[in-house]
Amino acid sequence: MVATSTIVMMGICALVGIVVPVLLAIWLIKKYNVNPVTIIIGAGVFIVFALLLESLMHQIVLKGPAGTTIMGNTLYYALYGGLAAGVFEETGRFVAMKWLLRGRASKALTGIAYGLGHGGIEMLLLFGVSMLSNMVISIMMNGGHLDLLLAGVPDDAKGLAYAQFAQLGSMTTGTLLIGFWERISALILQVALSLLVWKAVRGGGRWVLLFPLAILVHALVDAIAVVVSQSAGMLAVELIITALALATAASAWLIWRPRRGIAPETRRMTE
Repeated sequence: MVATSTIVMMGICALVGIVVPVLLAIWLIKKYNVNPVTIIIGAGVFIVFALLLESLMHQIVLKGPAGTTIMGNTLYYALYGGLAAGVFEETGRFVAMKWLLRGRASKALTGIAYGLGHGGIEMLLLFGVSMLSNMVISIMMNGGHLDLLLAGVPDDAKGLAYAQFAQLGSMTTGTLLIGFWERISALILQVALSLLVWKAVRGGGRWVLLFPLAILVHALVDAIAVVVSQSAGMLAVELIITALALATAASAWLIWRPRRGIAPETRRMTE
């Protein structure tokens, strides 16, 4: 059974997780004349590079000869997962900004809009839609409809399904709020990393070093989350991740501050 208060909080989290990125996108478009395509490109790159290509690599690597070693060691798993996320997502950013956004004005707002698309679709899919799914499953569990949930599930996978049901039953409003907190921190980090990579692409010269730096920061954040969660719990993880996200955002702001980059973005593909 899942507590009614938990189900209600799942619904609230689902609503917020879907509505917040959408409203932020509309606000940028209306207030700063941002080209919607910039946001859409950011969302598309996350789907292709993180959800498709990175997931494909995980299927190959973790089910291969090295998979048992990586999965059996927390440090190896943290380093592997962190580097994979950093390399795929930041490379996706770089490719999109180098070629798909080459006609955009060299303004910080372009990087912010791209980052909102990248981090916003992550929040929408991995938190909003996920919470909506959890809420529906929880309602069905409480209604005694486990048979419907397990229909079509292979026998060898039912153990995993029951484990997931048990995890839903152990959720509280507190854990859900921490999950929402994590998504906000992740959104801030995604926008900040987008600004760093945008500067690497448009600044050229020594600024190109911001691209590998973004990979390392992304890898570090993800790796720390895995390692710390094993020993100190999720609250400690979120405090650390929030601090790193804000530090990255502050660094990106300092880099762009002299440019005074918050200005309307051209809607043209070329200047």
